[in-house]
Amino acid sequence: MNELAIIENGALTDINKALKNITKQHKKVSGIATPKAFIKQKMGMDYVEYSVMRDIADKEYPGWSWTVIKTEFAGTEAYVIHGRLKWFDNGVWREGDATAAHRVQKKRGTNDYVDLGNDIKAANTDCIKKAFNMYMNICDDVYRNQVEDPELTDEQKNNIFESAKISGRDTEVMEKVKSGVINAFNYKASMAKLERLAQ
Repeated sequence: MNELAIIENGALTDINKALKNITKQHKKVSGIATPKAFIKQKMGMDYVEYSVMRDIADKEYPGWSWTVIKTEFAGTEAYVIHGRLKWFDNGVWREGDATAAHRVQKKRGTNDYVDLGNDIKAANTDCIKKAFNMYMNICDDVYRNQVEDPELTDEQKNNIFESAKISGRDTEVMEKVKSGVINAFNYKASMAKLERLAQ
């Protein structure tokens, strides 16, 4: 067998099919709107609590795991975590690394830690949240990582081709759709122009 394949439910599956399913899954997760009640702010930046992101990971990528690879102090001011997220993604085991640092709190005027355990825990939480977003697209709306798809839907394609036929520009419009000149971002303007031309 020359094609790359994976084992899914005990059977060999074409890797291309799995990759398409991975893309669909990540687009779906990226499009999940985070409820406003779960979006918080710190120093003017939006963020989401770990528990919310973990809940989405449990639902969308069950069986994920987190391993701390390395930890260290960055001088005396911060604690750094290097972690690895592993998850099962449409028949493929995947993994990705992330790093994060958390400022170490000290008592004013001294070198004594306020709560070093809490700072270490916060560094780990920041790191896993970063990995959830980077690799699983969780809370993309909050962390400004959503990308709009320029591809026309089947319904939009049908509508624009019908309008193009009426205005006698079906060949021209078909080429523009194929080349991406007409896309989801300019669909409404293109439809309006075709409707004007048809009058």
